[in-house]
Amino acid sequence: MRILAVVMVLVVGRLAIGAETKSPNVIFILADDLGYSDLGCYGGEIATPVLDGLAANGLRYTQFYNTARCWPSRAALMTGYYAQQVHRDGLPGFGGGNGGKNSRPERARLLPEFLKGKDYRCYHSGKWHIDGKVLEAGFDRSLDMRNQGNFFTMKGNAIDDVPVKDVDESKPYYSTIAVADHAIDCLTEHQEKYADQPFFSYIAFIAPHFPLHAMPEDIARYEGAYATGWDQLRESRYAKQKGLGLMTTSLSKLEVEVGPPYHFADAFEKLGPGEVNRPLPWVELNEVQQRFQAMKMAIHAAMVDRMDREIGRIVEQLKTTGELENTLIFFASDNGASAEIMVRDGGHDSKAEPGSQKSYLCLGPGFSSAANTPFRRHKTWVHEGGISTPLIVHWPKGIKAKGELRHTPSHLIDIVPTVLEVAGVTKPTMWKGEAIPVAPGKSLVESFKEDVVIERESLWWLHEGNRAVRQGDWKLVAAKGEEWELYDLSTDRAETKNLAGEQPERVKELEALWMKQRDEIVESVKRSRGE
Repeated sequence: MRILAVVMVLVVGRLAIGAETKSPNVIFILADDLGYSDLGCYGGEIATPVLDGLAANGLRYTQFYNTARCWPSRAALMTGYYAQQVHRDGLPGFGGGNGGKNSRPERARLLPEFLKGKDYRCYHSGKWHIDGKVLEAGFDRSLDMRNQGNFFTMKGNAIDDVPVKDVDESKPYYSTIAVADHAIDCLTEHQEKYADQPFFSYIAFIAPHFPLHAMPEDIARYEGAYATGWDQLRESRYAKQKGLGLMTTSLSKLEVEVGPPYHFADAFEKLGPGEVNRPLPWVELNEVQQRFQAMKMAIHAAMVDRMDREIGRIVEQLKTTGELENTLIFFASDNGASAEIMVRDGGHDSKAEPGSQKSYLCLGPGFSSAANTPFRRHKTWVHEGGISTPLIVHWPKGIKAKGELRHTPSHLIDIVPTVLEVAGVTKPTMWKGEAIPVAPGKSLVESFKEDVVIERESLWWLHEGNRAVRQGDWKLVAAKGEEWELYDLSTDRAETKNLAGEQPERVKELEALWMKQRDEIVESVKRSRGE
């Protein structure tokens, strides 16, 4: 009996030590085309109690950035490099745009491959939009939402890189729910079979990306909510943001001359007289246009609302398994809200109920401007409206602060070094005989403790000719084919007062910095191609 008791003490002791020293689980939740102000905790009126709750018990970053587009953002998130550094976005003379169809070099490994060294199990649920197969990138399971043009069918998707066949269309299906179902199934299996190992779960919702598809009961919650228009919505969201302490800037003015980034003339014939391709003052719209636009925003809100509900189910799963305390949860968006207007993926039936499977609607520049409050521009542009995203960080065991703001400028390239640090992983310097270049991202772990500025030389952007660089509080930015603009973001993140004419020397300095980063990337791409 005494020997048995000693053995039991040793076993229990080892289990306790293992539990104590187990690396944190990590979940990264990515929305698609979500505006900076869409969440309640970032100034919105949409019901997002789950994400608001994570923010209230964690951190909100006020100056977190993406790349302004889906595929380069996902490359930056998973590699820790600017997308151009890993051939996933365009460079002058090198291509890489047009959906990011170029393949990463061998040295550009994804985060799960590094986590494997610490025994992590890795799961992917949702949109992929990264080159290569999912399981070959270090994930153990995957639901790949390849069909991004219809929220009401599983057709075209893949499970563990195998295309789905024989879809039963008689069963109710909605992709946002399906993403959460798969993520929960992975977490359930993990608890049953691999509870002694940490996990990394990458949950990439398509919502609220076009087409605007939502379930009728979700749309009903927002019926009539946006009848007063985008002007008033921007004002109310901005007032709430100031009350939350998120903003020290003014509210940008609507740019009535700026419409969708791409022109599809046939779309307006299909969508009818209610469509508007400029963010005109609401009072200038006729009644048909006002109803049509307000209805589209209601569907957008319903999609965000449903995403929050599904995240709630994932959080409940973590609570049930006792893993919430030691799970580091991130939430962000891949770019700002979209001004795009198009019809594709089966077309638009004008007689179909808005938001249903046979409809094809996009948010457009009016309510996209409201979603991106208080900033200018939209997805694809690298003005603040295109590249600013919420970042919520929640980790009860590792972050003692509750409901605090973090103001350090930061970027999706910072997620890889952050996760590697909390996981205790040292990134290798070689991969299959090829040197792994130093990545530009910085760990945010120091900012988990207090509101400090993470030191770096600059942050850099280039997408479809739109370009920018930020150093400290100064930002140099230009739309494609236009002159540089200069802004002091400490007081003017809305980019309302262009200081380029007043400070030409600073413009030259920042332009040289932007060119230096571009040239370094060009040289690295040449080396990787053996040129």
